[in-house]
Amino acid sequence: MSASAEPIHPVTHPENFPVASWLCPARLRAPIAALYHFARTADDLADEGDASAAVRLQALADYRQALLGACDGALVPPDARWAWVFGPLRRAIQVHQLPSALLQALLDAFVQDVEKTRDSAGYADRAELLAYCERSANPVGRLLLHLYGVNDPLALQQSDLICTALQLINFWQDLSEDIPRGRFYLTDADCARHGVTRQALMARQASTRTTNLIAEQVHLARAGMLQGAPLVHRVGGRAGWELRLVVQGGLRILDRIEALQHNTLQTRPTLRRRDLALMLWRAGWMSAGRM
Repeated sequence: MSASAEPIHPVTHPENFPVASWLCPARLRAPIAALYHFARTADDLADEGDASAAVRLQALADYRQALLGACDGALVPPDARWAWVFGPLRRAIQVHQLPSALLQALLDAFVQDVEKTRDSAGYADRAELLAYCERSANPVGRLLLHLYGVNDPLALQQSDLICTALQLINFWQDLSEDIPRGRFYLTDADCARHGVTRQALMARQASTRTTNLIAEQVHLARAGMLQGAPLVHRVGGRAGWELRLVVQGGLRILDRIEALQHNTLQTRPTLRRRDLALMLWRAGWMSAGRM
């Protein structure tokens, strides 16, 4: 994909969780929006449309070069395809000294997604899946904490727990869409332990075995989210409320999965407008020191 190719513009996506919303501190909305558009656009390169794996990998390689240009501080015009991404991101990097290694890790995860899909490959066990989450999700939380000025080891650990839980929740929410596209996040070891075959997943027929398998994943995601949730008391002001709603949004999706009796092989649960009132109420209880 050459630099003279047509610019790639943002794709509109429904979001379960607030991103750079009015709850964020006004001074941080621009860098948070820049981070969001950087990650969202990379995700589109890896996932949207019907391009071949080779084309996607080349686009991500070009995108990485544009990131390196934004990180090195040189006054080099950004790649025309993504000037709307890397112009704001360059400013955010310069003003807030964003760690480039975390941005690179996100791209590593998108490359891994393309390669796994190309090869119809899954994840051998939870350790391998969690290692993927370390690149695909945890950098986002760490970048936000960097902007909030919170960087002690416990806070970073709790952020990783929340972000990994959100990534896992997204996996279990999206099984009905991911599996037909050749994306397998239910690990080989977990499937074998529950007696679930790849063929059974591809058929997307609910059974006692698949229900128990998905229920276990939901339980683990909820446990991780609750373990990381005390971080909300470390982030003050409007940002703290934003984080509370992120946590409650994830937990509410898990509620929705449970209401479907864990049959996300056939149905994708989503949040509705009326869920917001419950999320706000639960967020208020978190502010009162109750989880």
